[in-house]
Amino acid sequence: MTTTPATVPFEPLAPGPGDRSRLSWALADTAVVAKRNLLRYVRVPSLLVFTFVQPIMFTLLFRYVFGGAIPLPGNIPYVNYLLPGIFVQTVLFGSTATGVGLAEDMSAGLVDRFRSLPMARMAVLAGRTLADLVRNFVVVVLMAAVGFLVGFRPHGGVGGFLAAVAIVLAVAFAFSWIFAIVGLGSPTAEAAQAVSFPLIFPLTFASSAFVPTSGMPGPLRAFADNQPITLVINAVRRLMLGGVDSAPLHRAGLLPGSTATAALQAVVWIGAILVVAAPLAVARFRRTV
Repeated sequence: MTTTPATVPFEPLAPGPGDRSRLSWALADTAVVAKRNLLRYVRVPSLLVFTFVQPIMFTLLFRYVFGGAIPLPGNIPYVNYLLPGIFVQTVLFGSTATGVGLAEDMSAGLVDRFRSLPMARMAVLAGRTLADLVRNFVVVVLMAAVGFLVGFRPHGGVGGFLAAVAIVLAVAFAFSWIFAIVGLGSPTAEAAQAVSFPLIFPLTFASSAFVPTSGMPGPLRAFADNQPITLVINAVRRLMLGGVDSAPLHRAGLLPGSTATAALQAVVWIGAILVVAAPLAVARFRRTV
């Protein structure tokens, strides 16, 4: 009678002479899982509609419905104030897809199938967050195009704009790990979505994304001014707008600190979220599977 050798769940085969290292195998596995997650957007058109239509609707809604009712110092066009906040808000809502996708894969038994393969344990989470990072990049490019069409004119130069986009993508990646924890703890994709939105709504709408925080009641303004999303938006806004538009906002007390300080605060918050959320997500994943 013959026996079939067992495989170690989620672990790559031990490399032999001339083989690639474990790290290279793990990166290759991550790329395969990321490609699989990205292909779903091509094969399920409804996902693309939700991904791209929602941010466009938010942009048009706030640009043309609320823009004329929100005065800004120095005759700054509201669209210039709005778009940096829309960029951050859009990728944060997009990061919830990490949790929803993981919960869907868990409930469908896909992760159980991965367990029978000699693949890196990190590939499932890393592939999911990497795919969502790529999707968010495409969304940011689309939003930039829509923004220019509706009058957005950044004055921070190409370097400032690219630095702001890097911060936007970094915060999206960090929050993807938070929602990975949510997804791993949810029995269904619907439950993951139901948990995610109450977490993300206060952070995005109780912030400086759409209106200056100066008009908010005292306790709410204290929260809005010091929560991480406002600090990220402030950094993105300063980098994108440059001195032409950010100086009047600074003099009016609507954009505190310098560009360097705002960028440093954003990077520190993003790093802190990653340092805490990523290990917790990995630990939760190991306990779950």
